[in-house]
Amino acid sequence: MTVLLFRFDYMNKQEPEYPSAFLQSKTEPPAIAREKELFAQLQSQFPRQFEKIFPDKLAERTVVVVPSLTLDQEILSKVKGHFFYEERMLCLLMLLRMPRTHVVYVTSVAVDPGIIDYYLHLLPGITGYHARQRLTLLSCYDASAKSLTEKILERPRLIQRIKQHLLPNAPAHITCFNVTEYERRLAVQLQLPLYGCDPELSFLGTKSSSRKIFKTCGLLVPDGFEDVKTKEEVINCLTTLKLRYPHLQKAVIKMNDGFSGEGNAVFYYKDAPANDTTRHWIAEHLRSHLKIVADNLSFETFFEKFELMEGIVEVFIDALIKTSPSVQCRINPLGKIDVLSTHDQVLGGDDGQVFLGANFPANVEYAAALGKQGFAVAEELKRYGVLGRFGIDFMSAKENDEWKHYAIEINLRKGGTTHPYLMLQFLTEGDYDADSGNYYMKDGKKRYYFATDNLYHECFKGLTPHDLIDIAMCNGLHFSNATEEGVMFHLITTLSQYGKCGLVAIGSTPKRAKACYNKVIEVLMRECGLAPQQ
Repeated sequence: MTVLLFRFDYMNKQEPEYPSAFLQSKTEPPAIAREKELFAQLQSQFPRQFEKIFPDKLAERTVVVVPSLTLDQEILSKVKGHFFYEERMLCLLMLLRMPRTHVVYVTSVAVDPGIIDYYLHLLPGITGYHARQRLTLLSCYDASAKSLTEKILERPRLIQRIKQHLLPNAPAHITCFNVTEYERRLAVQLQLPLYGCDPELSFLGTKSSSRKIFKTCGLLVPDGFEDVKTKEEVINCLTTLKLRYPHLQKAVIKMNDGFSGEGNAVFYYKDAPANDTTRHWIAEHLRSHLKIVADNLSFETFFEKFELMEGIVEVFIDALIKTSPSVQCRINPLGKIDVLSTHDQVLGGDDGQVFLGANFPANVEYAAALGKQGFAVAEELKRYGVLGRFGIDFMSAKENDEWKHYAIEINLRKGGTTHPYLMLQFLTEGDYDADSGNYYMKDGKKRYYFATDNLYHECFKGLTPHDLIDIAMCNGLHFSNATEEGVMFHLITTLSQYGKCGLVAIGSTPKRAKACYNKVIEVLMRECGLAPQQ
């Protein structure tokens, strides 16, 4: 028998409180206060620019792309090939399809020219030469573990070069993966607005604030606790949940600022009593019964980081039929809310805590309903002044032919489903219809895709970007503008060192999209000598 656990609190409509870490210090340096003031002034100019320029595809503009993953570097280092994740936003090179748009793309190390050509040759109605004239690639030539934005800030001459490549007397803005105080500082130094959320609002994207916002919006959440600060409090929360649900088998502990599941751990209650000895038992078995998702992250380091970030403890939702959908939304500078997409995420790891890929769109049985819940959350975030793209993750369970959707977290940034959807949209010039849960091109035809950042095999190591592109061309794997189906690769540079890459497999049906993906695996395995020649 499956028991689903949640608390549904319509009455508790309190607003999320600022965690202590986000409260402005009374001793804040004047330079930081001035930086915040200047950033606010830049952002206040953005709605006017957006209203005038963004609808006009022939308007002159410059987009500065800073694909920095400004996240906890120790946890990020547990993601194989994370250094090359700056390449995921190369899909934004497709902005060059607008003939007067210029793009400045900055990376830690230079991107292979073959990869750039791979993207540019798909631009509809634009020659590669024309696009190249409007593309500036800049590099920090720095392969260290610091975030890209920090590297840029350490290089005033590089900042000056970015300024030199802005179109004179034409609007410009910055787009990033996520926005922290470093991106804010860069925006001020470049004197450009940033299409993203003010870092002062970043607390809204924590696991704790996510739960509070979901409750305010009247959404289902797994039973649990937010604003958990210490290991002792974790033990207390685990104890309370076990006593509340004696048959509970697992609970999840999440750092407030974890990502891709790498800040999570699962506690197993196997053989745990549900009586007055429960707390003592959990305290004694916490280390042995805790499965930390991130590889090679020790028990001690996990809790050091947990106590630094704080976090949540909640029940592990379990069911015979369970999916992990997400909703991607955007609030533009004029305050308009769009539900951009829904996905069914593919999760891996021992307990399904690690994001591996996604099917688009989400199951038609609930895609429209999820879109409405996402819109409700977006309306709440809009009240705080949130700007840009963000995602909302759910856990959905089917019981008695009815789906229940448990809101899990808000990712107040671009995510693993952002670049695949952008690539689909750039290639097919269509839009997602949130009311029907379908994606339509201009001719009314539908499109679907399967996307992953984790196509991996040990034998793929040693394949260079040029090898992969050659294999794709010779085996008909590439996206076709004629059929509007096929494959686009990303994270191409990770293949040689780590044996993994990413792709978006697009098809006119879910089955055809998955067939494209399967063909990629078959071809790569054959090219590596692990499958018979055809």
